[in-house]
Amino acid sequence: MFLDKVIITCKAGNGGNGCVSFFRDKMNMRGGPDGGDGGKGGDIIFKVDRSLTNLQNFRYTKVFRAPNGADGSKKKMTGKAGKDIVIFVPQGTVIRNVKTGYVLKDMFDANEEFVMLRGGRGGVGNPKFATSTRQTPNYAEPGIKTDEYQVSLELKTIADVGLVGFPNVGKSSILAAVSNAKPKIANYHFTTLAPNIGVVHAYDKNFVMADIPGLIEGASEGEGLGLEFLRHIERTRLLVHVIDIAGSEGRDPIDDYKIINNELKKYGAGVDKIPQIVALNKCDLLDNMSSIDAFKKKYPSAQVVVTSTYTREGLDELMLMIARKLETLPKRERLETEEVIVDPHKKKTYTITKVKPHYFDVEGELIDQIAFGVVLKDMTSFAYFQKRMKDEGIIDALKAKGMVDGDTIKVTNVEFVYME
Repeated sequence: MFLDKVIITCKAGNGGNGCVSFFRDKMNMRGGPDGGDGGKGGDIIFKVDRSLTNLQNFRYTKVFRAPNGADGSKKKMTGKAGKDIVIFVPQGTVIRNVKTGYVLKDMFDANEEFVMLRGGRGGVGNPKFATSTRQTPNYAEPGIKTDEYQVSLELKTIADVGLVGFPNVGKSSILAAVSNAKPKIANYHFTTLAPNIGVVHAYDKNFVMADIPGLIEGASEGEGLGLEFLRHIERTRLLVHVIDIAGSEGRDPIDDYKIINNELKKYGAGVDKIPQIVALNKCDLLDNMSSIDAFKKKYPSAQVVVTSTYTREGLDELMLMIARKLETLPKRERLETEEVIVDPHKKKTYTITKVKPHYFDVEGELIDQIAFGVVLKDMTSFAYFQKRMKDEGIIDALKAKGMVDGDTIKVTNVEFVYME
């Protein structure tokens, strides 16, 4: 099964908590602080693997959570860092934030690597809070907690040339004849169920050619397989529009050309503006040139090559035309990124509720972080807690809510009276 679009869930690891500990042994029962720092959480990293051709690996595995950093421990032992998770994707995978729709990264280059989510920093242990006047800090810092994100992975094949046209017009046969690709070829519709890619070496030029599964009328509205694979045309610099000029499927070649171009226009994304070369294929089945002349008369501006994969007629001319045309066309650019999610150290939030006159309740992530490891009944710890409340602007926010000297503040499960 070919898979080229999937939504996955990613979360970097939380940072480990710092440790509150004091050195003790039989010779020293009142040693100084010796709590270790927490370890860093694991990162979420995307990396291009050129051996991958689709997103099949994500068919059953859609949740990726990096391990958390371990908590610090006594004897100033730092917690073990969480292991990074490396997610391998095919070249050309576009990573989007599902919530915003923004492109986070276009994995455009071979072996490209992208750190999407960084693990939380580990909290520091209580030795880091020791000073000459505060020798026994009874608190430590928590590790940074990370958020979970949903991202979509969408494969947009990176190829210089795209082969388009109705089913069974000979696109796969052309690709097999001129490149190293080995597509499945059979005489029935939708033989090709996934884009096939081959490298063409022609006239001292190398270029990548992709066979896009057959389009039909209504493809842009979801008919047939077209809509599933039209996105793979978006990156191509040149289209080879393959037409069954012999009408071997009972269709009119002139109508085929019009219908497919109409579908490209309906799809949008500028694919109808991509330059085209028209390959009038299966000419070996013709008794005369009348259908070729009729096509050229109907579409005089079309750049036409008459081909046959059976006799190889016109294939060299087609490759030369492609090579010369590509020289005049600009290289494809990677998609512009609008947002990058990498930093878990975002500002934590809190809320202030005036429960009744002169009584305020403060809660939220920031409060939990400040209060972590703090013994609020210990004067030294409580002094540190008050300083953090002031530094984070919480005291000013309480005053803005009407707090005055002597009011009661509730934080977690502890109440205290505010004094100027």
